[in-house]
Amino acid sequence: MANKSHLRLLRSGWFRSGVDRLNAWCARHPDITLDLGSACLGAVKLSGADLRGALLTQADLCGADLTVAMLSGANLEGAALCAADLSGADLHGAVLNGANLIDARLEGAILWCVQMAGALLSHASLKDANLTQANLAGSDLSAADLRGAVVADADLTEVRLDGAVLADARMARAVFARASLSEANLRGATLMGADLAGASLTGADLTSANLSGANLRGASLAGANLASAVLTGAILVDADMTDASLSLAIR
Repeated sequence: MANKSHLRLLRSGWFRSGVDRLNAWCARHPDITLDLGSACLGAVKLSGADLRGALLTQADLCGADLTVAMLSGANLEGAALCAADLSGADLHGAVLNGANLIDARLEGAILWCVQMAGALLSHASLKDANLTQANLAGSDLSAADLRGAVVADADLTEVRLDGAVLADARMARAVFARASLSEANLRGATLMGADLAGASLTGADLTSANLSGANLRGASLAGANLASAVLTGAILVDADMTDASLSLAIR
């Protein structure tokens, strides 16, 4: 539960008087963890707010404006952030396991080393976001937009990315073991050294994707488009290539 004194600050209008005052309060109390767990904060404007290390577990932030907010190290486990705007926010090292981020905007957000296992991110926009070394295992990113995102060295084991857009995303050495990427758009994506063992890429568009050194052992590429893809050194043992297009692919 949220700290009652922190909630009183919110409800008295102290926070509503401006993010600058909130940030000043945080600066004056660097040893106090802002505890807003389970609080309903969707109506509070928090753009640019200093919420570093804050406790926001199970908080309701649906539709909240958190653009360019500072949330590094914050605990948002199980929080509701559906349709929230976190564009440009700094969430590196934050915990969002099991959080609901359906339809959320995280464009250009910093998500280095974030913990998002089991999070709901379907239809979310993560264009140009930095997810380096993020843990997204078991998350649902179906129909999400990750164009130009950096997902290098991230753990996406058993994620759902069906229909997702990952065009030009940089995902070197990322782990997609047993992930579902059916009908995903991976045109021009960088997947060098990625682990896609047992993944489903049925009908995926991998045109001009770089899969050099990738592990596709036992993966399903049935009906996939690999035209002009780079497959140098890729492991394709037991992969299902039925009706896959390999026109001009480099092997």
